[in-house]
Amino acid sequence: MTEGRIQNPEELGARIRQRRTDLRLTQEELAAVAMVTPRLLGEVERGKKTAQLDGLLRILAALGLDLYLQRR
Repeated sequence: MTEGRIQNPEELGARIRQRRTDLRLTQEELAAVAMVTPRLLGEVERGKKTAQLDGLLRILAALGLDLYLQRR
């Protein structure tokens, strides 16, 4: 998985999808571990702009990923 700046929801969704597939998890499996609905996970992976931040943070935690903010 490549690291680096994510500039929009679509890029974040693509990175999440790649990590999930690298771990050989289905959307349903990851959703269960992250305690979110498969629908929310699908929306995040598609880069839907209205995805819930709380659910997104749980998905990242379940994938072993951290979210950092960095001053420009």
